[in-house]
Amino acid sequence: MKHDSRLSGVLHVLLHMIEAGKPITSEGLAEMMSTHPVVVRRIMAGLRDAGFVHSEKGHGGGWTVICDPASVTLDDIYAAIGSPPVFALGHRSENPACLVEQAVNASLETAFRDAEQLLLERLRTVTLAALAADFHQRYLAKRGTRKDISHAV
Repeated sequence: MKHDSRLSGVLHVLLHMIEAGKPITSEGLAEMMSTHPVVVRRIMAGLRDAGFVHSEKGHGGGWTVICDPASVTLDDIYAAIGSPPVFALGHRSENPACLVEQAVNASLETAFRDAEQLLLERLRTVTLAALAADFHQRYLAKRGTRKDISHAV
């Protein structure tokens, strides 16, 4: 089963962008995400439209974070990338008249809704600044290198 890792990937590159303090090209971000630059541009477009990032074309251009990381939550980023489905699980719908299927689906629907609500509530409590602080704590504890920040060799 394929997982949607857009939220994790975009949070990853946003932290790299904050650390870099300078524009990073779509190609550079794509390398960090192990994907294609076109995929990065599509994802970043939602963040740009939400006012979280900005892009400049040409020499020295690229993507930069323009929001205050302390005021942007993971839920804000989740919404900016289109609020993809939280779970890959779903219910059967092959025989909607089947009472067994109805009972199973009703039970699962309640569980899915409760779990999704709990996750979204948690996303509303964590800011980009909190993620950056966690990274810095890990970086210092490990005595990190430039590679830990830039993915450079």
